[in-house]
Amino acid sequence: MPLAVVHSRGLIGIDAPPVSVEVHIGNGLPAFHIVGLPEAEVRESRERVRAALLHTGFGFPNRKLTVNLAPADLPKASGRFDLPIAVGILAANGQIPAEALAEVELVGELSLSGAVRPIRGALAMTLAIVRERQRRALLLPLANCAEAALVDDARLFGVEELTDVAAHLAGSSPLARIEPQAPTPVADAFAEDLSEVKGHVMARRALEVAAAGAHNLLMIGPPGAGKSLLAQRMPGIQPPMDSAEALESAALASLHGGFDPVQWKRRPFRAPHHGASTAALIGGGAVPRPGEASLAHNGVLFLDELPEFGRSALEALREPLETGRIAIARALRCIEFPACFQLVAAMNPCPCGHFGSTRCRCTPDQVRRYRSRLSGPLLDRIDLLIEVVPVSETELMQGSCGESSACVAARVADARRIQHERQQATNARLSPAGIDRHCALDPAAASLLRRVAQRQRWSSRALHRVQKVARTIADLAGAATIDAAHVAEAVGYRRALD
Repeated sequence: MPLAVVHSRGLIGIDAPPVSVEVHIGNGLPAFHIVGLPEAEVRESRERVRAALLHTGFGFPNRKLTVNLAPADLPKASGRFDLPIAVGILAANGQIPAEALAEVELVGELSLSGAVRPIRGALAMTLAIVRERQRRALLLPLANCAEAALVDDARLFGVEELTDVAAHLAGSSPLARIEPQAPTPVADAFAEDLSEVKGHVMARRALEVAAAGAHNLLMIGPPGAGKSLLAQRMPGIQPPMDSAEALESAALASLHGGFDPVQWKRRPFRAPHHGASTAALIGGGAVPRPGEASLAHNGVLFLDELPEFGRSALEALREPLETGRIAIARALRCIEFPACFQLVAAMNPCPCGHFGSTRCRCTPDQVRRYRSRLSGPLLDRIDLLIEVVPVSETELMQGSCGESSACVAARVADARRIQHERQQATNARLSPAGIDRHCALDPAAASLLRRVAQRQRWSSRALHRVQKVARTIADLAGAATIDAAHVAEAVGYRRALD
């Protein structure tokens, strides 16, 4: 038949809308046109598809060939449409039965030899098919099957060559179905453990409080004091992800360039360099991709040397820190990425890093300018601001260490369980109404918090965040009501820059 329709998928943010690849072979001078808002990668598929068909022994129609990617107002990018275009040409040219195309969806990039190469976003496409309750099977590159198999109820077939697809659709050599299967999480023998950190009793406590309530944390201290050492141990004390969280994080990693199944249910830890641009942090591009903030979804975003980041990049983090989502607006559409991450940041107290010691040569104006790189609204969104003091030589050289990550993680897990039973969310994500309902203070605690807030001239946001931290401290202690001791500790975590 001169017309064939192949089902495929596009990518818009984390969504994968359906795309119909319509192939028509008509009379006229030999030509190959692709329409339907294709980007450069899709337009280049004409040469890849032609070479792949000829190299694998299939005939290429020497007629006017038109490929329409519908809907026409949806931008189409990347080489994932190579395989459905090639299969559509074969069906329109009568080389494979067109009836078989109704029950399958195809994605994959073709090499000139006809091999099927892996693509971005395979997990997001599989999720979209299952959520739409489509019963069509997905034929995708074999290299993407490990991540796609994380989705339950998915009908998957992995392909390595264009000839394998043609033989499967013709019924002469059916492909073996890939059964959905989540990998077993593997313990990392080289994971950083909190027991390796010597000293830093107060900093270790702040790390535990931050992990228990999913609070944002800023550590301030001289170079070499151990700020990065502490931050790298945050994932080890956080509770493991559930399946829904793990699928969300894996889908975002798949959009960025591929998900490694070895990382299944491990909380992401992203640590971009301080030279990262705004687009690198929050996402962007002509075809928007997730940035570091979204790749840290359900995990930790570690920003070392915080004041050295560009001002616009830091200010762009203000909205996701509050809402847990990033909206990237373009002329044609607005794309949203989830970005519910825990911010852990580190900075020096002054440009040289030795503020308050005889080694410091910074003037008061230099110190003021350095600290003013962090705006008040950004600092308001950070729950814990602590000073990390260097450990003495004696303490470093002795062999005794603190608790292991496993011991701290057990207390953190208990506190998280209390929070989810009480409010179905972490304390850091409590709304103002939730604070009124779940962060009740006894009279002494309320009086103390009121006096400190008036003296420090805190904003309403800062006051609420102290209440949330106090609630987390009470949860770690197993207390139903927040008392003055809990508030006093929470207040102490906001005085590092005073």
